[in-house]
Amino acid sequence: MIKKYLIVFAVLLCGVQGQAQWAKGKGKGYFKLSAWYLQSDQHFTNTGALDPNVTRTQFNTNLYAEYGISSKVDVIAYIPFFARVAQNNQVSGTNGNTLQAGEALSSFGDVDLGIRWAFFKKGNWAWDAKLLLGLPTGNSQGGSDGSYQTGDGEFNQYLVTSVGYSTQIYNLPAYLKSYIGFNQRSKGFSDEFRTGFEFGVNVLPKKLWLSTRLNLLRPLKNGTLNAATSNGSIFANNVAYSSYGFEAAYFITDTIGVSAAFDSAFSGRIIAANPSWSAGIFYDLK
Repeated sequence: MIKKYLIVFAVLLCGVQGQAQWAKGKGKGYFKLSAWYLQSDQHFTNTGALDPNVTRTQFNTNLYAEYGISSKVDVIAYIPFFARVAQNNQVSGTNGNTLQAGEALSSFGDVDLGIRWAFFKKGNWAWDAKLLLGLPTGNSQGGSDGSYQTGDGEFNQYLVTSVGYSTQIYNLPAYLKSYIGFNQRSKGFSDEFRTGFEFGVNVLPKKLWLSTRLNLLRPLKNGTLNAATSNGSIFANNVAYSSYGFEAAYFITDTIGVSAAFDSAFSGRIIAANPSWSAGIFYDLK
């Protein structure tokens, strides 16, 4: 389910952390209210080629939360409480007549709930494991043709482990982290392998963090659903992509800040080929 937002996303990389330390700590947390937007007029086909499609937009407003229930264990939630998909009118290039009227659908999106265990921390190194459960709370068959989706209709379990290292670059705090994960899916969807890297630096001490990331998703193609008719859908089976992204997070106070992010796939199969954008406000409970 997380793949549908390329953010992999984020692989839920919603907060910029200054240290290679995943656990928030008991009673501490991170909360973010944000909006995500994708407008797509082209897609990667099942052969990796670029093809145009009728312009379709995906939008959601979501809440992401991490909260420490012990010194090493956090609970995690991603809740897209408003999701909308819309498609433009199809207009004849010859006479300008509307060939097919556009549609729109708004609903709740697919929720992710999980837990993180920070089982290793020594010096500048940190290592954790995370389990996310994807709940099919969105609409997987909306609109007149069933393609207006705010969810994929399947329950999945995503297990991922991350390793990070905190350091300094020209006396500025910085970090590196990488992850590798396996997403087990149901309802005929193929299971998925995911991996990626992230680098961040605190360019304005205690104020501005900048980060960049690279994410890769590959299906195992062990499902039964036919993806041939789903080119361009962000909820299709056998989606594959390699994507890059950038994020900026600025602390207005010691605990409250704003962020903006950009992510785009530079190669893929059966996935939208346009960039996505997000912006939000966060609260770092210390």
